Amino acid sequence: MALVICRRFPGSFCGMPSPPALIKNHVNKKLLGQTSEDCVLTAKMISCDTRMAATLKLLRPLRYRAFCNLFTYIATQSVACWNMRSCTWRKGQDSPENSLCHPAKKVNICSTSASGRILTISSTLPGLEFSRASASKASTLKPGSPRAMRVDEEDVETFDSFEDPRVFLQLRPEYQLHSYNRSETCQPLSVSEGELILHKVTVYQDNLQPQIIADYFCKLSSLPAEQHPVLLSSASFALLCQLSVKNINLFDAPDLISILKAFVSLGIPHSHSMLDVFETKFCHKVWEVSLDQLLLVADLWRYLGRRVPRFLKIFFSYLNLHWKELSLSQLIHLIYIIGESRQAPQDLMKKLESLILKYIDLINLEEVGTICLGFFKSSSSLSEFVMRKIGDLACADMQHLSSYALVNILKMFRFTHVDHVNFMKQFGQIAPQRIPSLGVQGVMHLTLACSALRILDEGVMNAVAASLPPRVAYCRSKDVAKILWSFGTLNYKPPNAEEFYSSLINEIHRKMPEFNRYPEHLLTCLLGLAFSEYFPIELIDFALSPGFVRLAQERSKFEVTKELYTLDGTVGIECPDYRGNRLSSHLQQKALEMLWNLARKDMNSKPEFLEALFLLETMLGGPQYVKHHMILPHTRSSDLEVQLDGNMKPLPFNREATPTEDVAKLRLKHVGISLTDDLMNQLLKGKSGGHLQGETESDSGQQPMKLEEEAAIPMGGSLCNTADRLEAMEMAGLCPPACRQVPQVKLAIQLTNKNQYCYGSRDLLGLHNMKRRQLNQLGYHVVELSHWEWLPLLKRTRLEKLAFLHEKVFTSALCVVKQL
Repeated sequence: MALVICRRFPGSFCGMPSPPALIKNHVNKKLLGQTSEDCVLTAKMISCDTRMAATLKLLRPLRYRAFCNLFTYIATQSVACWNMRSCTWRKGQDSPENSLCHPAKKVNICSTSASGRILTISSTLPGLEFSRASASKASTLKPGSPRAMRVDEEDVETFDSFEDPRVFLQLRPEYQLHSYNRSETCQPLSVSEGELILHKVTVYQDNLQPQIIADYFCKLSSLPAEQHPVLLSSASFALLCQLSVKNINLFDAPDLISILKAFVSLGIPHSHSMLDVFETKFCHKVWEVSLDQLLLVADLWRYLGRRVPRFLKIFFSYLNLHWKELSLSQLIHLIYIIGESRQAPQDLMKKLESLILKYIDLINLEEVGTICLGFFKSSSSLSEFVMRKIGDLACADMQHLSSYALVNILKMFRFTHVDHVNFMKQFGQIAPQRIPSLGVQGVMHLTLACSALRILDEGVMNAVAASLPPRVAYCRSKDVAKILWSFGTLNYKPPNAEEFYSSLINEIHRKMPEFNRYPEHLLTCLLGLAFSEYFPIELIDFALSPGFVRLAQERSKFEVTKELYTLDGTVGIECPDYRGNRLSSHLQQKALEMLWNLARKDMNSKPEFLEALFLLETMLGGPQYVKHHMILPHTRSSDLEVQLDGNMKPLPFNREATPTEDVAKLRLKHVGISLTDDLMNQLLKGKSGGHLQGETESDSGQQPMKLEEEAAIPMGGSLCNTADRLEAMEMAGLCPPACRQVPQVKLAIQLTNKNQYCYGSRDLLGLHNMKRRQLNQLGYHVVELSHWEWLPLLKRTRLEKLAFLHEKVFTSALCVVKQL
């Protein structure tokens, strides 16, 4: 693929040597009058037929200019030639190895004399995130403009993470007062004039006034862009920078801002040590300048790609006192800056939320998207009330909501877990048509929002599944992981499931180097696949290998032990023929303890669970008949286990629930009870109270102990006598394994809640469906105490609750026996 950087330029330069840097040239004077934005062009296809045709694609505007010599050629000849002058990279863009902008290559190719033309491209607004074809009030396209033409696959995937989020700045003229606009520069400067300024810096360096220094920066920043790299490497410019640092305390605020603008135009590296001095100076100026100037400075730092936490901390302190003075445009711009800096004090964000409500009727849809993105990136929540207001705004005109804003609003709904039914309903109507024109990053965010909100819209999911296989190569490791996780979480397989999953699994193989950098993404992929019953053995073997486990624990910024444990436990049950790597026993024990502590704490804090546990113990005969534990610890939730024998009687299998005193008493049953005089006197006198008391003593010399008889309500409600109870308790912990009864039915009683189901349905989510699948494979029958049945019963009588539990347990057990 050939890459071209071109600028509108009159005349032809075929075979002309490159002009020397900062040398007087009459051609440069013609360049000064040009106002069109620089363009990056990619030669996607050059075909030979009866005539030569070149199909070029507009990608995105960048901050540099260069020459482009594009000539048509005759049909029998091979390709025309590109002379690319220079490329620079801004922080946050792709590195030179991965960028579309490659080092300049110069090739001399002859052309026909009649074919020399210069390609001109009209400038357009920066595109919206994830979509070059989205309908938006912020990006209205004129007929005939490049973006109004048919959007091909690569156009869809093109997204400038720096420029695209700034589209909102073009919506109101007020934004120009406090934001940087790169099209507004100082008076254009010729090369000869630039040389003269640098000469003056060298000669008069000790006598330059601060205002003159600031003026020189401004003028030099207006040199042709192809001269900027040479300017930055010149000794005279380095001297000018030293003078600016030396005189830093003599500059007033407008001069400092002017110099910072020049730094942006010239592309000063964000890591340059000189910028430390300017950040410190701006920190001192925070309380002396206006809100517009402070926002402009913050915007310039953002444009430089430099993090300035010290400046922002002081700026936010200032805003905590002056937040009521923020206008609508200042508020939106501030939220954008907060989001891009990923930091903000929560008390300030609460104040900004109140301002959002103040201006809510004046905010347009693209600004709504900016608000949501700013709060999302800074991990700041919005109240449910505000989110519903935002949802109502979007619903009022969703057809004109850009895909960029739509994605950002969905991100915030995902973050706040607010269920705006009308918004999601309309989203389900427009999303399938927009998904083909969205980049895969946008598709990922839409899909992930659906899974986080537990909303299964088959139309949306089918559109996602249909659009991804042809362009899966554009997915990052994160995109593959989140998409697989979303489909697995929603427990949905699209009509083209085989094509969809095979393409994504193949992409995992191709992106293994990237997964090594982000190991948590590989685990997310494999868990999402496991939810959907896909088990790529070679990938699982790699993920559970000691080397990758160690890598994941060291490199990932997340705790991945639970994910590893879930994957390992799932493979152990659902892949009986698997002979690959498994998790070490040490890590398994660590994960088990971690998950059990969380599950026990969670369930014991729920009154509805404690009520069910108590009533089951009462109904079955005591705590030894019910066990609260994690039958499948790797599934991260606990159950109430009940075991029944062949006669549908409960078995007292829970040894942990048998008190020590009862164990000692039960051992005496095989020896007998010694009849003492006191015991005979009590029996003869007919003294029998609520408790039968006596002294017992074993042959081994144990001390006498008291016996207690507890009434219990088994299946039919009749009381268990003492002998039955002792026999049952003996079975729980004292009989050797050979004489214990093998349970005929094992029940896993689950108390579910709405978060385990898709929104508004009774379809289980992926993890919980996988758990039931595995319980069935292990011979358990799941008894569900669903939230829609059990929670209303909590307000009813005790007998009604017992009757409900009795039917659930024993009716389910009878059904299992009949099936056997």
